[in-house]
Amino acid sequence: MWSRRAFGSTLASAACGSGLPAGAGPVNSLDLSEIPLPVHEQAMRLAIEEARANPVFPFGAVIVRAADRQVLAKGVNNGAVNPTFHGEIAAMNDYVAQHGNRGWGEAVLYTTGESCPMCMSAMVWAGIGGVVYGTSITKLVRYGISQILIPSTTISGASPFYHGFILGRVLEAETDALFRNRRRL
Repeated sequence: MWSRRAFGSTLASAACGSGLPAGAGPVNSLDLSEIPLPVHEQAMRLAIEEARANPVFPFGAVIVRAADRQVLAKGVNNGAVNPTFHGEIAAMNDYVAQHGNRGWGEAVLYTTGESCPMCMSAMVWAGIGGVVYGTSITKLVRYGISQILIPSTTISGASPFYHGFILGRVLEAETDALFRNRRRL
């Protein structure tokens, strides 16, 4: 397991103009390493449960408030309806429907597969406090799922205003099994 923090510069974001929605932007980041591994695993199991609703593309996600571990939103890949409805985007849409476009910095998004550049960019723009994934992008490709080969850490690292943490390989054996054994079209 590894984590990486994307350090940002308030001066750089102020100079460039962040264009962030109200309530987003630089927040006090959540240090995912301070959350016990069993807590991450419990939330990842919820994402795995969501993923089972799509046996072809088992990308499930849950958004959890770090302070009290309350599940705030959930989602599963629904690309058959809209190609942008990845699990993370579905969970973010569910979050906004229930809580509005605020409070992102207090939340952690758990996803069965490492976020693609589109999803990671959406989470950066929202200012989500952290992202935890199971299976890496490189393994998703190995399991026959097309991916844009840009890791989440590259997206967060290119975003000087983003202060969230990324933690990978949580319950990797279980999420790998989801993708390796998925139903093929």
